[in-house]
Amino acid sequence: MHTGKLVFAQLTDFLSSSVFAQCVSRYAGNYPMRSFSHWDQLLCMMFAQLTSRASLRDITVCLQSYGPKLYHAGIRGTIARTTLADANERRDCNIFRDFALHLIGIARPLYENESLAVQLKQTVYAIDSTMIDLCLSLFAWAPAAKSRAGVKVHTSLDLRGSIPAFIHITAARESDASFLDHLPLEAGSFYVMDRAYVHFARLIRFTDASAFFVVRSKGNLHYRIAHEEQVPPGTNIRRDDRVELSGRYTKVAYPVHLRRIEMIDEKRGKPMFLWTNNFALSALQVSLLYKSRWQVELFFKWIKQNLRIKAFVGNSVNAVKTQIWIAISTYVLVAIIKKKINAPASLHSILQVLSVNLFEKAPLIELLQAIDEQDQKQPPDGQMNLFGKITGQ
Repeated sequence: MHTGKLVFAQLTDFLSSSVFAQCVSRYAGNYPMRSFSHWDQLLCMMFAQLTSRASLRDITVCLQSYGPKLYHAGIRGTIARTTLADANERRDCNIFRDFALHLIGIARPLYENESLAVQLKQTVYAIDSTMIDLCLSLFAWAPAAKSRAGVKVHTSLDLRGSIPAFIHITAARESDASFLDHLPLEAGSFYVMDRAYVHFARLIRFTDASAFFVVRSKGNLHYRIAHEEQVPPGTNIRRDDRVELSGRYTKVAYPVHLRRIEMIDEKRGKPMFLWTNNFALSALQVSLLYKSRWQVELFFKWIKQNLRIKAFVGNSVNAVKTQIWIAISTYVLVAIIKKKINAPASLHSILQVLSVNLFEKAPLIELLQAIDEQDQKQPPDGQMNLFGKITGQ
């Protein structure tokens, strides 16, 4: 019988307490932390994510049941519902934001050699947002948009490994396109977006930064064809044109040439229009890049199904953001561990195993590498596995 560390302690060995202490020192303020530290708060909320606890009482009762094991798991403070509630309400959520960004910085290089739908050396990001619904009577600070109260999580997802590269949390009324104002751009990288991001005054930033975008739009934009490329036969590509915008406002906002690709949506049989500032890739490669955008929607679906971001254990804006950032940290931590110990199982299977073994004494590597994936259901054709390749091609 293994007599080493608890599984939970082995997980947290992948977290840097010194980096976390630096995050705390930037925002700690005067909140008392002798009896319940910021590190205790992080571990308690990660426990809630890994075991799908639904409320503060649920979290604290389950943790208290482990008694002396809490010390060996790294939780040294006194566990109480009011203490955890106060910590989530009053301790600055930016502590956990900065720590999540630190973990993202560790995870992304681990997945930089993962394959893409299009074989490119450049990094490809999929940009989208998801709405997390909130009850307006409990979260009065969250203004409603179209009768829905909530917060938006805007994400730039690195498609190699499905690692979020940049995240911005806003109120529900914030437009998707406004995210582009905050997005750091990398020269040479590709950014794939849906119609909500067609805002040429913002898209010109990509061209100025030597970055490339692929964005879908409606067919009613005004433009003039400067050059018509030959389309490849036997594909769903109809047109490939170099154009300049001719609309009253768009030609001022984006005064240089663009590329407009018209293709047929194979599922619906309807035309789809893609705009890009890249003229080197083939039209078919651009269409495959746009198809890979589906992975960001799978990412949102996955975190909503597997992490606790649909039910919140605090009602203030700080408590909600704290929970979201710790959920993201948990996701990225598991992604880091998966790669570092070379676990072949999916993230979903890893979380299932961890949820029932956190306070057991078993070697983490043996536990995760022994997961049998034979009974796991495959995704429908044409969709993407998270941390996998496109299927059905």
